[in-house]
Amino acid sequence: MDIQIFPYRILSADTTEKLLRDLDEIEGVQRIVLQGERLPPKEAGHPDRRIITVKGQEIDLQIKTGRILIEISDETVIENVKELSEPHLPFGFDIYAGTFIRKEKTVSDNLKYGEKLEEIPDEMVGLTDQTAHLTKRATILKKKPSN
Repeated sequence: MDIQIFPYRILSADTTEKLLRDLDEIEGVQRIVLQGERLPPKEAGHPDRRIITVKGQEIDLQIKTGRILIEISDETVIENVKELSEPHLPFGFDIYAGTFIRKEKTVSDNLKYGEKLEEIPDEMVGLTDQTAHLTKRATILKKKPSN
């Protein structure tokens, strides 16, 4: 099951970073995908084109976050996500449940990756534009194994 957080405003890099850090703490959050307008290259000097840190890893934030898609384990996670999001998004937001992230490899994936399709990790399915270079459009952050 997926949910979509649709903020009433485009998020800054700081807000995106803080929200991602908190969302990662919720049990039952399996994947998070950010969607939004691409930012210009670093050379253009846009203030939101910067490195953010999530799970101790540095990520080049290449978009202005407009939507956050979250793959969750079950419906009980929705209320936790809503409560956690409220302090970060005081201007308001909507949460929708549904299917927003592709779960299976498609014919388009096969056309793009060809024989290398089986080398693509399952975590990457649904995360990237088929016309983009895979390594430049998505980053996988692994969960720490629980003891």
